[in-house]
Amino acid sequence: MPELPEVETTRRFMVPHVEGRRIVAVELRHPRTGRRHENPADIVDRLQGQRVDRLERHGKFILGRLGSGLTWVTHLGMSGRVLIASPDDPEIAHTHFWARTDLGTEIRFIDPRTFGFVAVFTPEELKKELKLGRDALADLPRSPQLAARLSGRRAPIKSLLLDQRIVSGLGNIYADEVLFRARVRPTRPGGELTTDELKKLRAAIVAVLREGIEAGGTSLSDLAYLLPDGQAGGFRERLFAYGREHEPCRRCGTPIERIVIGGRSSYYCPNCQK
Repeated sequence: MPELPEVETTRRFMVPHVEGRRIVAVELRHPRTGRRHENPADIVDRLQGQRVDRLERHGKFILGRLGSGLTWVTHLGMSGRVLIASPDDPEIAHTHFWARTDLGTEIRFIDPRTFGFVAVFTPEELKKELKLGRDALADLPRSPQLAARLSGRRAPIKSLLLDQRIVSGLGNIYADEVLFRARVRPTRPGGELTTDELKKLRAAIVAVLREGIEAGGTSLSDLAYLLPDGQAGGFRERLFAYGREHEPCRRCGTPIERIVIGGRSSYYCPNCQK
């Protein structure tokens, strides 16, 4: 699933094409893409003609703040990506939404599995629909605050890192990489982590996300995620844990193991992570 580095990289590509521009045409082509609205046609009605004052990101959501006070929300889901194109460019299959700016640029949303969505929310709707914790990169809680959020929790730390209400932006790939760097086993109950482990965990979150953004995110072998210019993200080559089952740990040589936690594959080194 596209995560914070993929979403932040996408946002940065979009900024020069979208920020400060007026949306002159909009088309929604798949009802699931607009499913967060009772009437998906509201997306077109609310977005067309609006100026995008600024483009932000919170966790895995791209937020276009509109001059009217509405917010244009894009969530990539598991297979979604944004493509910056001109109206004459051939369309890629599964293009379920597009918006054209007054520059003539089209922002196309491609989502084969339709787990992502596009919405245009009022301030009240935004607060109700997006119940998120503090951003994992821009507003990560300090270690004492993080300890308070995890206090008494018996759930595996891997599951808690994926809980967007605790910290917003981490997904399966980067949670595994964070835990590897912090030398914490993914099955450890979150409430049992020591002060020192929490400090290492926090430092690892910042380091992994920054490196992921620098590399343009993680494009896996299926190439479901690509940058808005069609290029693949390069962080896959830097992965220490995720997707490396049976391969030697880059730190100690022990084969990486895979287990399932909360229905999600988790990769770790049984020697380095305690």
